Amino acid sequence: MVAEILLPGPDGRLQPHTLSGTPWSAPAAPAQPFNRIVLSAAHIVADPLADGDAIDWDATLAYRHYLAGMGLGIAEAMDTAQRGMGLDWTTALELIRRTRASLGDDSVPVFNGCGTDHLDPAATHALDDVIGAYKEQIDAIEQAGGRLILMASRALARVAKTPDDYLYVYRQVLAHAGQPVVLHWLGDMFDPELAGYWGTSELTAARDIALEVIRESAAKVDGIKISLLDAQREIDMRRLLPAGVKMYTGDDFNYPELIAGDEHGYSHALLGIFDAIAPAAAHALAALAQGDRERFLAILAPTVPLSRHIFKAPTRYYKTGVVFLAYLNGHQQHMKMLAGHQAMRALPYFADTFRLADAAGLLRDPDDAVARMRRFMSYYGVQA
Repeated sequence: MVAEILLPGPDGRLQPHTLSGTPWSAPAAPAQPFNRIVLSAAHIVADPLADGDAIDWDATLAYRHYLAGMGLGIAEAMDTAQRGMGLDWTTALELIRRTRASLGDDSVPVFNGCGTDHLDPAATHALDDVIGAYKEQIDAIEQAGGRLILMASRALARVAKTPDDYLYVYRQVLAHAGQPVVLHWLGDMFDPELAGYWGTSELTAARDIALEVIRESAAKVDGIKISLLDAQREIDMRRLLPAGVKMYTGDDFNYPELIAGDEHGYSHALLGIFDAIAPAAAHALAALAQGDRERFLAILAPTVPLSRHIFKAPTRYYKTGVVFLAYLNGHQQHMKMLAGHQAMRALPYFADTFRLADAAGLLRDPDDAVARMRRFMSYYGVQA
């Protein structure tokens, strides 16, 4: 029987929706390794019974095994896990340690968010305070055996006055790191407190400062992730990177063509949307590894409208859409999020997420997804 449900439409009235997508199965780890480094920034599952914010560790770690089982690496304790928006540094470090212990050996790449979020940006007045905070987190993560993603710093964005201040801070921090790191340039659409990062609001000038940071310390930089939602800016920067330094796309609007690449190169993947579209992403990456670029692009094409919707403005609330898909697909039994972020989107957003996930084949059990959607809408007093 074809699954059907009434969903809110553009006019605010309930409209019938007949599910039509063919669900992607979760593939086993690929027999042939992917020819791109792939890191899925993973969400966390809140504990619905906690009086306040707490993590459901079993469900959170089970989701990481689900991603790893398809051959996807993990970008741990990043903004997708509500870092700085509900997940504090103390709990982030516990998450990093638990993920490493749970996944075991290093067959699954796991990189970990390292920042300065234990500082209060409003109470930080010196560059050396930012450097000290980065070093503290570097030491803790490296002692846990973790690889580093050097996240952009709200405190640095607040205290730095010039591009030279960024050069000074990153020079000291990269010298302290024990192994090459991935730099993280997060646009202000993801975090308004990062406006003017690298000491300028002009993006080409900001790019050039980031490139200077990399060139000064190239031996300590594995790559850079940029999340600006601008494919051409990423391509332009990718072509200017020193030899051996990788580009990791964080562009949740244009990831298929950026990962596929062109005659001059390609981007690796460090994406929050891969949490939500993991089965399709794994099938697509397997095709790309076999040299089938067209199939790679064809598989991912229907996921792009879903991703653009999940990450629509205000983009920083995209985590709500990612967690909603995990709920629809039975990876968690509720929609509670840290800091109440389940309330950061309106019901029409969830309805359109459901429609687009169906079109992309990302509702793994359509009948169960319909039942969950009906239950979810009942919380809003809507009977569908």
